[in-house]
Amino acid sequence: MASRLLADEAATRDFGKALASALPVPAGCPLVIYLQGDLGAGKTTLCRAILRGLGWQGAVRSPTYTLMEPYRLDHPRIVEALHLDLYRLGDPAELEFLGLQDGLDQPALWLVEWPEKGRGFLPSPDLWLSLSPAADDSRRLEMTVRHDNPHGLLESALP
Repeated sequence: MASRLLADEAATRDFGKALASALPVPAGCPLVIYLQGDLGAGKTTLCRAILRGLGWQGAVRSPTYTLMEPYRLDHPRIVEALHLDLYRLGDPAELEFLGLQDGLDQPALWLVEWPEKGRGFLPSPDLWLSLSPAADDSRRLEMTVRHDNPHGLLESALP
């Protein structure tokens, strides 16, 4: 597990853009990133920055009410992204109605906020990002890479 301090919102955005540059090509299945943290921890800010780092120019809406927001990217390595925010999910079984099972063999990036709400219905994360408050406006970011991820993502490649 790697850890770093993000001094403020700008540092969170900078990290997200740098992470986008370090992500490998998804290999025949989604590259899944879990984002964990309390309300206001910076999960959506980080997702927005990752999408911006992958070239998305349009609005990046928090899918708090829709649960899922797809993005078609004009990027050489990652052409599809799915942003999920499961905060308002009542039961993990509700994920079956989103059609996520259809995307399990598609090379896309999945950014999943509040993954614990989808336990048992989500694929394992390839990268787990946990944000927690630190001094002042800073955030502690802990990063865990699944050692057997199929995409070749390495902790040493993370910004």
